[in-house]
Amino acid sequence: MKVPDITIAIDGYSSTGKSTFAKLIAKEFSFLYLDSGAMYRGVTLFAMENGFIDGKGKIDTDSLIPALDGLDLHFEHSEKGTSLFSGDRCIECDIRTMEVSSFVSPIATIAKVRSWVDDKLHSFSEGGRVVMDGRDIGTTVFPNAELKIFMTADPKVRAQRRYDELVAKGQETDMDAVLKNLEERDYIDSHRETSPLTRAEDAFVLDNSDMTLHEETVWIRGLIQGKFSILE
Repeated sequence: MKVPDITIAIDGYSSTGKSTFAKLIAKEFSFLYLDSGAMYRGVTLFAMENGFIDGKGKIDTDSLIPALDGLDLHFEHSEKGTSLFSGDRCIECDIRTMEVSSFVSPIATIAKVRSWVDDKLHSFSEGGRVVMDGRDIGTTVFPNAELKIFMTADPKVRAQRRYDELVAKGQETDMDAVLKNLEERDYIDSHRETSPLTRAEDAFVLDNSDMTLHEETVWIRGLIQGKFSILE
């Protein structure tokens, strides 16, 4: 199926499988995949490693913002997929820990951080044919995206997915802590002053609580065919 050179914006709650779904689309239709959430995690890791978050969790915004000028976050693509780098260092695993997860939403509420990330994403996506996932892609980053999708799933299903992911990586955690973290992130993401998580009016909703990846593939193929009048 030949898909036109469009921008696909995917938004939704934590652990709804946005990145997995976006990667699936990128592979299925030969699109460039950009993970905006990884960018915020990269900034969070940078803040943690450089002392911009103290022992009580307070963020030194005044020091963090000017320091971003020297932060080189970028994606590198290979046969294994897309990974986030900070300079020459691959930080794809480092940004997926529970510790980073606990600070990423507060970091993402900072307006100047969001502006910095948005500028980076726009520069990465020049030329179109891009699929990007995050919290405000269809509402703020790419409000004119030709296709917008909003993903959701039952909180307990999402917590189980996140728990299984952490266990598979050898990280110690428990289900209650994972569920609490998701609920806290949902609240912060939905109530922040700058670009809160919300469904764009023209976004299609995908509730994948009980869907397999194959079923998601069938869903997106049908959606694209119908919306853009594509005949296979």
